[in-house]
Amino acid sequence: MKKAKIYMHGELAGFLAEDDEGYHFAYQKKYVTEGGEPISLTMPLTDKVYHSAMLFPFFDGLIPEGWLLEIAEKSWKINVRDRMSLLLATCRDCIGAVSVEPVDAEENE
Repeated sequence: MKKAKIYMHGELAGFLAEDDEGYHFAYQKKYVTEGGEPISLTMPLTDKVYHSAMLFPFFDGLIPEGWLLEIAEKSWKINVRDRMSLLLATCRDCIGAVSVEPVDAEENE
């Protein structure tokens, strides 16, 4: 399972995970109760978990395109179809309010 911390303006907003069933995103309970800002208009604040067979379009849109994607693929040897790995490798310091940080294996346990 691949898992990522999703930050909004530097504040932990929630977690994104990929497993055999697809992708799952959930806001942190504290982030929702304190009235945090939604990461996307397509993913409003809720205490429910979002599920999708494909990477959510908002997150997929954070992945670089064109020559920058080619550099990422070659540098990290990531298949272009492995969208979660590309997201984890390239979106730590995105332009904009949202950033993505991988969850370490020991943090995941």
